[in-house]
Amino acid sequence: MTEYTPPAVWKHDTENGGRFAAINRPTAGAREEKELPRGDHPYQLYSLATPNGVKANIIFEELIEEGHDLDYDAWVINIGEQEQFTSGFVGVNPNSKIPALLDLSGPEPVRVFESGAILMHMAEKFDRFQAKGPARAEMLSWLFWQIGSAPFIGGGFGHFYAYAPEKFEYPINRYAMETKRLFDVADQRLAQTQFLSGEEYTIADMAAWPWMAPFTKGVIYNDAKTFLSIDEYEHVGRWAKEIGERVAVRRAMMVNKTWGDEDTQVPNRHSAADFEGKKV
Repeated sequence: MTEYTPPAVWKHDTENGGRFAAINRPTAGAREEKELPRGDHPYQLYSLATPNGVKANIIFEELIEEGHDLDYDAWVINIGEQEQFTSGFVGVNPNSKIPALLDLSGPEPVRVFESGAILMHMAEKFDRFQAKGPARAEMLSWLFWQIGSAPFIGGGFGHFYAYAPEKFEYPINRYAMETKRLFDVADQRLAQTQFLSGEEYTIADMAAWPWMAPFTKGVIYNDAKTFLSIDEYEHVGRWAKEIGERVAVRRAMMVNKTWGDEDTQVPNRHSAADFEGKKV
């Protein structure tokens, strides 16, 4: 391997960007003038069924499963086609990342961007899936643990192990170590409690599950399950299986999904009827 010597001043080089070269740039803002679609419901979600996108889907489907008076439209945002850079999407999320939410339930539209913010917004609005009293600090700690950890798993391990145009030992080892450490943090916690923040299922679990469960099932980043010996984390496996059996979570996995078996896809969700005939 040829040693890389950084230049005095970094410059953007699309030739070395790998799979995501067409998407990533060192600048923000809209690249195309295009409005977002809007449905009839008070909540408009713009997303894709990636781990971060599924987080938002879960809170909506869980609230609906409990019988709360709400419904939502979920519109697929094809990040491979750069739809996150349209003027409409940037207007809801200036960071151009999914998911993004437009809350039209009040007198004025409210934009909510970033998955953790959407989870907190909806949990607080309906007073559900959030711990109370002293336990709230524990819940928030685990929620932000996940938010802060995701870049090491996705942009770190996932990128260098599965997506980078060339494989290099140092970054793969660096982020494999960190991903395993994070799984060990969760495993030790889940050896003590049923859920991350205690004995209550909360938005902390909704945030972490879409990132960790795919590793336990071997459906993310090629053969990452074997490479990282994920079966070692038995308590994470128990927790992932338990949450994955929830009807709302199974529906959430389908929302804004555009790949795999068609019976598992609901690209654009507008009502419960969209799940009819699907493998829920």
